[in-house]
Amino acid sequence: MKIQQRFAILALAVAALATVGGCAATRTQESTGQYVEDTAITTKVKAAIFGESTLKSAEINVETFKGAVQLSGFVNSESDIQKAVSVTQGVGGVTSVKNNMRLK
Repeated sequence: MKIQQRFAILALAVAALATVGGCAATRTQESTGQYVEDTAITTKVKAAIFGESTLKSAEINVETFKGAVQLSGFVNSESDIQKAVSVTQGVGGVTSVKNNMRLK
């Protein structure tokens, strides 16, 4: 009976370590909490861009990784690029903005 108890305890310990390790963040992978925060930031940025009447938000793509926002897509002018970057920088939680937008 003691062997079964030890085996059960060992199995629980391994499962606990696997669970903790699976949720930890690395340089190239987000934790679950970071993923949720980045999803919220992406949503806020999209809403802010959509709320800007001079921008065609359907042509601007937004991706977020650990607070760093990447903007891509096509816009009509350099001023649209600057406006999109400016709006994005004003969103809470954004740590940096990478601009990959191109002119049509």
